[in-house]
Amino acid sequence: MSFPDAVKACLNQYAGFSGRARRSEFWFFYLAYVLAVVVATIVGTVIKFPYLGILVVLALVVPMLAVEIRRLHDTGRSGWFIFIGVIPLIGPIILLVFLVQDSQPQPNQYGPSPKGVVGYQQPYPA
Repeated sequence: MSFPDAVKACLNQYAGFSGRARRSEFWFFYLAYVLAVVVATIVGTVIKFPYLGILVVLALVVPMLAVEIRRLHDTGRSGWFIFIGVIPLIGPIILLVFLVQDSQPQPNQYGPSPKGVVGYQQPYPA
Protein backbone atom coordinates (compact mmCIF):
# COMPACT_ATOMS: atom_id res chain seq x y z
CA MET A 1 0.00 0.00 0.00
CA SER A 2 1.40 3.39 -0.94
CA PHE A 3 1.56 6.45 1.30
CA PRO A 4 -1.40 8.31 -0.32
CA ASP A 5 -3.50 5.14 -0.45
CA ALA A 6 -2.89 4.46 3.24
CA VAL A 7 -3.87 8.00 4.26
CA LYS A 8 -7.01 7.87 2.09
CA ALA A 9 -7.99 4.46 3.45
CA CYS A 10 -7.61 5.60 7.06
CA LEU A 11 -9.51 8.83 6.54
CA ASN A 12 -12.28 7.02 4.61
CA GLN A 13 -12.65 4.63 7.56
CA TYR A 14 -12.54 7.56 9.98
CA ALA A 15 -14.25 5.72 12.82
CA GLY A 16 -14.13 2.17 11.48
CA PHE A 17 -12.90 0.04 14.35
CA SER A 18 -13.75 -3.31 12.75
CA GLY A 19 -11.68 -5.17 10.21
CA ARG A 20 -7.96 -5.37 9.69
CA ALA A 21 -5.20 -2.95 8.65
CA ARG A 22 -1.87 -3.88 7.10
CA ARG A 23 1.41 -2.73 8.60
CA SER A 24 2.01 -0.34 5.72
CA GLU A 25 -1.41 1.26 6.18
CA PHE A 26 -0.81 1.84 9.88
CA TRP A 27 2.77 3.12 9.65
CA PHE A 28 2.13 5.37 6.64
CA PHE A 29 -0.84 6.91 8.42
CA TYR A 30 1.23 7.30 11.58
CA LEU A 31 3.89 9.12 9.53
CA ALA A 32 1.23 11.40 8.01
CA TYR A 33 -0.17 12.05 11.50
CA VAL A 34 3.22 13.06 12.90
CA LEU A 35 4.00 15.24 9.88
CA ALA A 36 0.61 16.96 10.08
CA VAL A 37 1.07 17.72 13.78
CA VAL A 38 4.61 19.03 13.28
CA VAL A 39 3.61 21.22 10.33
CA ALA A 40 0.53 22.52 12.16
CA THR A 41 2.61 23.33 15.23
CA ILE A 42 5.17 25.23 13.17
CA VAL A 43 2.51 27.11 11.21
CA GLY A 44 0.64 27.85 14.43
CA THR A 45 3.79 29.30 15.96
CA VAL A 46 4.44 31.46 12.90
CA ILE A 47 0.89 32.86 12.79
CA LYS A 48 0.83 33.23 16.58
CA PHE A 49 -1.92 30.64 17.11
CA PRO A 50 -0.23 28.00 19.30
CA TYR A 51 -3.33 25.80 19.47
CA LEU A 52 -3.27 24.79 15.80
CA GLY A 53 -1.19 21.67 16.54
CA ILE A 54 -3.61 20.66 19.30
CA LEU A 55 -6.55 21.08 16.93
CA VAL A 56 -4.90 18.79 14.38
CA VAL A 57 -4.25 16.17 17.08
CA LEU A 58 -7.89 16.34 18.16
CA ALA A 59 -9.07 16.05 14.55
CA LEU A 60 -6.93 12.98 13.89
CA VAL A 61 -7.19 11.14 17.22
CA VAL A 62 -10.22 9.04 16.19
CA PRO A 63 -8.78 7.79 12.86
CA MET A 64 -5.45 7.12 14.60
CA LEU A 65 -7.15 5.00 17.27
CA ALA A 66 -9.25 3.25 14.62
CA VAL A 67 -6.28 2.25 12.47
CA GLU A 68 -4.31 1.17 15.55
CA ILE A 69 -7.14 -1.10 16.66
CA ARG A 70 -7.52 -2.50 13.13
CA ARG A 71 -3.74 -3.14 13.16
CA LEU A 72 -4.09 -5.10 16.41
CA HIS A 73 -6.93 -7.06 14.79
CA ASP A 74 -4.60 -7.90 11.90
CA THR A 75 -2.19 -9.55 14.33
CA GLY A 76 -5.04 -11.56 15.85
CA ARG A 77 -5.45 -9.47 19.00
CA SER A 78 -8.44 -7.68 20.43
CA GLY A 79 -8.60 -3.90 20.14
CA TRP A 80 -8.62 -3.77 23.93
CA PHE A 81 -4.89 -4.51 23.81
CA ILE A 82 -4.47 -0.81 23.02
CA PHE A 83 -4.77 -0.18 26.76
CA ILE A 84 -1.60 -2.19 27.41
CA GLY A 85 0.22 1.00 26.40
CA VAL A 86 -0.97 2.63 29.64
CA ILE A 87 1.23 0.34 31.76
CA PRO A 88 4.29 2.39 32.75
CA LEU A 89 7.60 1.65 31.02
CA ILE A 90 6.94 -1.82 29.61
CA GLY A 91 3.42 -1.24 28.21
CA PRO A 92 4.37 0.99 25.25
CA ILE A 93 7.19 -1.40 24.35
CA ILE A 94 4.84 -4.39 24.31
CA LEU A 95 2.29 -2.43 22.25
CA LEU A 96 5.01 -1.45 19.76
CA VAL A 97 6.02 -5.11 19.40
CA PHE A 98 2.39 -6.01 18.68
CA LEU A 99 2.10 -3.24 16.08
CA VAL A 100 5.25 -4.23 14.17
CA GLN A 101 4.43 -7.94 13.97
CA ASP A 102 3.43 -9.41 10.63
CA SER A 103 -0.20 -10.06 9.78
CA GLN A 104 -1.87 -13.38 10.32
CA PRO A 105 -1.93 -14.81 6.79
CA GLN A 106 -5.19 -16.67 7.30
CA PRO A 107 -8.59 -15.10 7.96
CA ASN A 108 -9.24 -14.54 11.65
CA GLN A 109 -12.25 -13.49 13.72
CA TYR A 110 -11.81 -9.89 12.52
CA GLY A 111 -12.02 -10.66 8.81
CA PRO A 112 -10.00 -11.88 5.85
CA SER A 113 -6.35 -11.04 5.45
CA PRO A 114 -5.88 -7.59 3.88
CA LYS A 115 -2.89 -8.98 1.99
CA GLY A 116 -5.20 -11.03 -0.20
CA VAL A 117 -6.09 -14.64 -0.64
CA VAL A 118 -4.14 -17.13 1.46
CA GLY A 119 -1.68 -19.19 -0.56
CA TYR A 120 -2.01 -17.14 -3.74
CA GLN A 121 1.23 -16.00 -5.32
CA GLN A 122 1.61 -13.59 -8.19
CA PRO A 123 2.65 -15.47 -11.32
CA TYR A 124 6.09 -14.63 -12.64
CA PRO A 125 6.04 -12.41 -15.73
CA ALA A 126 6.80 -14.33 -18.92
